[in-house]
Formats: sequence, C-alpha cells, structure tokens
Amino acid sequence: MSKSSNTFQRSQAAELARRLVEPRRFIQVVAGARQVGKTTLVQQVIENLRQPAHYASADEPTLRGSMWIAQQWETARLAMGNGSEAEAVLVLDEIQKIPGWSESVKRLWDEDSRMRRRLKVVLLGSAPLLVARGLTESLAGRFEVLHVPHWSFAEMRDAFGWSLDEYLFFGGYPGAAPLIGDPQRWSRYITESLIETSISRDVLLLSRVDKPALLWRLFELACRYSGRVLSYTKMLGQLQDAGNTTTLAHYLDLLAGAGMVRSLHKYAGAAARTRASSPKLQVLNTALITSISGLTPTDARADREFWGRLVESAVGAHLANAAVCGLGSVHYWRERNQEVDFVMTAGRRLTAIEVKSGRAPEMHQGMAAFAAAFKPQRSLLVGGDGIALGAFLEQPVEHWVCR
Repeated sequence: MSKSSNTFQRSQAAELARRLVEPRRFIQVVAGARQVGKTTLVQQVIENLRQPAHYASADEPTLRGSMWIAQQWETARLAMGNGSEAEAVLVLDEIQKIPGWSESVKRLWDEDSRMRRRLKVVLLGSAPLLVARGLTESLAGRFEVLHVPHWSFAEMRDAFGWSLDEYLFFGGYPGAAPLIGDPQRWSRYITESLIETSISRDVLLLSRVDKPALLWRLFELACRYSGRVLSYTKMLGQLQDAGNTTTLAHYLDLLAGAGMVRSLHKYAGAAARTRASSPKLQVLNTALITSISGLTPTDARADREFWGRLVESAVGAHLANAAVCGLGSVHYWRERNQEVDFVMTAGRRLTAIEVKSGRAPEMHQGMAAFAAAFKPQRSLLVGGDGIALGAFLEQPVEHWVCR
C-alpha cells in the first residue's frame, strides 16, 4: 500500500535542518498534534547532521521532573567534546509532560549562553497550546516555533498512493494508513489510539477541565457539525448541559490546542466583532469525522449529505492547518441568508472561498455581497465548475491565497 513513508520529505524537516546548522542559537520548538510525524521528522533530521545528537522522551511511565531535564542536558554537553567549534544537538520529546519544564530549560539555556556553549536544543510537544504557555511564560526571546500540521492530500497521495476519495474518508494520519484495508480496525485505531489519547493525556491531564464529560461531548458535536455555524447557545442545547458559553469557548480552545478541532469566527473586518460571532466548527483532520460515524467508505460515499460535509471539512482543514503554521487566519462570513464558506487573510491579501460540495442543491449567494463589502483580492470556487477539489487540495494554501 505504501510507496514511501519518508517523513523527511516534509518541508518542515528541511527548515529544521537549516535552522540547526546556522551559527545563531534559538531553542527550536516542534509543535503539532499527535501522530503527525514530529518525532520521526526530527530523528531523521538529526541523523543527517554532522553534529552529535542526544534524543530523550518524557513520554514514559516513570515520573519525570526537572532533574531529568538536567541529566539529559548534561549528556548532550558531554557529547559536544572540547574546542571552540564543538557543537551538539539535544532533543527532548513530549516536553509538556514535565511540570515546570520551561523554568528548567531557561536556566540551563542561559547557563550555556553565558559559557558560550554551542548546544542546539529541540523541544517537541503534542499539545501546542500547552507548549505555548511555557514558552511565553519563561522563554520569551529564546525560541522559534516550527508547526507540524496534519498531512495534506498531496503528502498522503505521494507516500501511500491514495486517491482523493480515500483521503477524504481516511484523512491525514500517516500511522493509520496501513490499516485502511480493514475500515473497522482503522476506525478503532483512530478512536482508541489517537482521539482517546489526545483528549485524556494531552488535554484532561494537563489542563483544568471541570466537566470532562462535557468536553468529550463537545468534541463529538464538533465532529458531527464540522462545517456548520452553530451558536454557543445552540451547542448547550445539543449537549444538554447547564454550562455556559465561556466554558464551551475555553474547551474548544483546548481541543484546538491538541490539534483536533477548532472554531472559525466570522470575518467582519474588526477583531472585536469577529471574536464575538457564533463559531463555525471545523475539524483539522477528516478522519475525526469518519472514525466516529460508524459508516464504511462505501456507505459514506453513498450518503450525499455526509460526503458533502466531508468535502467542505477537507477544504476547511486544508486552510486551518495552514493558518496554524502561521500563513494567516481563516474565517467564514454570513450576513442574513448570504454566506461565504471560508475567508482567508494572508498579510494584506484577502481571499474568499466557496465550496460546491453537493451537500445542498443551491449555491450560497454571498460571494458578490462579500466582494462588494470587503473587496477581496481573489474569489475562488472549489468544486463544480470551479477549481477541481483534488487540484485545490494538492497545492499548498499559499498557492491560492498569496500569489
């Protein structure tokens, strides 16, 4: 099934390799969701470097603490040897699992800087939101972040020979690719090894969540309604919970930090109004929708409504993953009965994107109204008689919004 699973071909690997051979020193933080290839990517990068490297992971049953970080740091220092040209690379995986990790890293990094040691440090984390907290609290000015998103259609096609329909259903988890010949087994792997682990270990154990059951139901709701605009009040009604909208917004932020689902806000040309809007729910990987749906690929393809939702969610995930990597920001727009599926901002460029998914028989009549109000540089139709869906997904988002 697999032509090649060489994660080193990802563009993030080349960028990390470039940063590690530069004379200047910054802590390199490689952040992303579970099972998107962060560890493999970094290991393949350091295997191709000339400097000695030491890799260690905090994702072990044994309790880790600040002393463990210091021990790994000293091991890397010893690998450097002596001399003014001596260098080494230290890689610490699942760093967010260690309480107070950022303070320990800051102390050791600053010590090396004072002593002019040329130790390069790479930190990996499965929960970007949690990693970001430690960075902003203690390591300001000392780090760069390299975001590793979910795999794109082009990457899954090139690595595993997937068709567009396979990508829409099975999504962008490379580790699960060998299982798609048995959809039930594939579904169990996604739900048990990815969804369960991400929520239980990357969210519930590392953040304060007063209502774990509500968080789980909100995740399932976001998957069922991906591509839909849903007010927080309607979400509470669907979830049958006496919580409040602030709690729901916070839980959606936690799920976004774990690289699972996120909320898109209405584009209004003003940040305050944008944030106050009802969110559009968006998965970051269509596998999250299909794995909990109970449908086979054949049943999903025969269900026009469901397949249309997958199509729109795949386009939204393509845009949202690019936004996570810093390309820009992605929104939707709606005014009365007029709507634009996605609005992408990249620098000063504004792009409106409409998806003809087949989920509804009529097209939204919002593109002209949006163009009159905001004058986007580009208006795109994906699907139907516009850009073919496969052609849109196989190109990086910057191809469509930055040229």
